[in-house]
Amino acid sequence: MASAAVVDAGDAPEPTVRNLLDQESLKWVFVGGKGGVGKTTCSSILSVLLASVRQSVLVISTDPAHNLSDAFQQRFTKFPTLVRGFTNLYAMEIDPKVENDDLSNEGMEGFLSELTNAIPGVDEAMSFAEMLKLVQTMDYSVVVFDTAPTGHTLRLLQFPATLEKGLEKMMELKNRFGGLLNQASRLFGLGDELNEDAMLGRLEGMKDVIEQVNRQFKDPDLTTFVCVCIPEFLSLYETERLVQELAKFEIDSHNIIINQVIFDEEPVESKLLKARVKMQQKYIDQFHMLYDDFNITKLPLLSEEVCGVQALQNFSKHFLTPYKSALKRGTVEELEERISILKSALQEAEAELDRVKKGKQTA
Repeated sequence: MASAAVVDAGDAPEPTVRNLLDQESLKWVFVGGKGGVGKTTCSSILSVLLASVRQSVLVISTDPAHNLSDAFQQRFTKFPTLVRGFTNLYAMEIDPKVENDDLSNEGMEGFLSELTNAIPGVDEAMSFAEMLKLVQTMDYSVVVFDTAPTGHTLRLLQFPATLEKGLEKMMELKNRFGGLLNQASRLFGLGDELNEDAMLGRLEGMKDVIEQVNRQFKDPDLTTFVCVCIPEFLSLYETERLVQELAKFEIDSHNIIINQVIFDEEPVESKLLKARVKMQQKYIDQFHMLYDDFNITKLPLLSEEVCGVQALQNFSKHFLTPYKSALKRGTVEELEERISILKSALQEAEAELDRVKKGKQTA
């Protein structure tokens, strides 16, 4: 099995995301993975990098726990907002649930609630279709999706089929109720805008939009999916599941970002840290073995969060240049630094001991 992972150095894909910046035809970039692996930071930085080479970029959060506002330290809404410090980067956060004011007045609520209960996910599909309709009219060069954790993302890819079911259910309800809703609308003077035909037409219009976009999603020249993970078993498992599902939906994926990697660069070794580095390396090796034809980018674990445009831009260098540890084990410089740190720690411990002794004597 190991032999399958042997790839000539010249054949191995570059361990960066530069290929995404070079692919000028890209229109849709999805960023997804398990919860808590840093998808929002990665999608924010990818959108910042794309803004440096593309005419206009829109980054959209479809995760109910919106973090784009935190990443850029700027408030975003369901309408595209220009990111401070940019002239061509916009961000928006959409709720994957349909809002009541988006669906007209009370006359439709009972009808819609039966529809949404009958077809799980149809409300999200309709909301997503409305958002895609909006995005298409704006004509951005590239759109980056900061998606919800894996399960939600896979549902998003099933939306065309969900809307198909929704249409069938609408027809069934229409036949069953035989114009009852139309009569009720006229009786209460609500007008024709609340009839099933109007609703059916709207749903069909959204289905057309989502099917058109779905065709684009299956075109590797236009769409790619970036998988974000961390070097742990559950994340490796989730990434494998995601890659398999993407293949089933015919969606291109050839970039993996491994986040929160601990590099062996602490002069004074800790047993816990050493064990963690060893454990992570085991999973990093497995990622390389499973995805030897993917661009695998490794990002270092930081001591602080990456928040604000400046921090995102500073961290973005690791997306384009492979991270290298500053420390080289066994060199004279490394040993001298280690001795210096140990001496300093010893002096601090001796001073602390003196303070404790004096405290006991005065007591």
